[in-house]
Parts: sequence; structure tokens; C-alpha cells
Amino acid sequence: MMATTHAAAGLSLAAALTVVAPELAMVAALGSLVGGVFPDVDLFVGTHRKSLHFPVYYSVAGLLVGAVALAAPAPIFVAGAFFFLSAGLHSITDWFGAGDELRPWNRTSPRAVYVHPLRRWLRPKYIVRYDGAPEDLALTLVLFVPGFLAFDGTIRVFVALGVAIALFYTGFRKRMPEWFGI
Repeated sequence: MMATTHAAAGLSLAAALTVVAPELAMVAALGSLVGGVFPDVDLFVGTHRKSLHFPVYYSVAGLLVGAVALAAPAPIFVAGAFFFLSAGLHSITDWFGAGDELRPWNRTSPRAVYVHPLRRWLRPKYIVRYDGAPEDLALTLVLFVPGFLAFDGTIRVFVALGVAIALFYTGFRKRMPEWFGI
């Protein structure tokens, strides 16, 4: 899935806080947005979908930091909890997409995401055929709705930017490997 889809999913988690604890919603949104895209830093450092994708560890960390945030609702704990929950959600949902290859529509890779405690790769499910597929764009648009409705100002700018990036990426995704000579 696209980084924008992961950011939108994380932001949709934080949108609920605007009702429950509006004073903490902005830090939750920022933590969610950063956590939603953070695992994909391993595109540039390490092995993609292994080095910074931790479906189990991020989720457990999110629950633990979330428990601390419930007991002591300081902005740093709230941001941390939403960061880890969004990073965990990102890592888990990559399993439902394509493999880790440059041309995922060819379905040549058996590797969706690495599960460290099991010491093995999960096979892709292809519910979202590949990052930038039309269904990926639709998911991005739907998942950004709660964040757009719940927040204003800066977060709405991030949503608009995310939608613009998703539209561009979807429009040109299949041409990108040849453009970059890969």
C-alpha cells in the first residue's frame, strides 16, 4: 500500500480523540501520521518490510504506551502511543497488499512482511493488488475522511497534500520502474 494509505489509516485512529480528549487530538494526529509512514524508511535503509516493519513489536509497544497514556495523559505518551499503533497497523496491513518487489503486479515475490518473533516472511494476500492500484487510492480517500472531518488547519493541509500525492502516484505508478531505470 502507498505511504499515504498508511498515513490515512493512522490519522483515522487519531480522529476519535477529537471527541474523547480534544486537547490531545493534535499530538495524536501528528504521532499517527509519522508512525503511519515511518516503517517505509526501510526503503532507503536496510531491507524493505523487514528492517523497520515490526507488526508485533510496534503493536505491543502501542498498547503499553497507550496504557501509560491512559494513566498519565501527557502529550508525549499520547503521541508515542499513536505513533506505535499506526506503525503497527502499517506493518500488519502490508501483509494484505502485494510483495516487496519493484513491479508487484507481476507477483514474483513471496515476501509481504517479516514477522520477527516468528523469524519468517508472511506471503502477500493481494487484497490490495499493489501500491498505487486503484483500490489503494480508494482506500486512501476513504481513510482520510475521518481525519479531514475531525481536524482543521494543519491536519487538513496534510490530508490535502496526501490526497494530491496519492492521485499523482496512482496515475504514474506502473511507469515509475522504467522511468528510474529499475
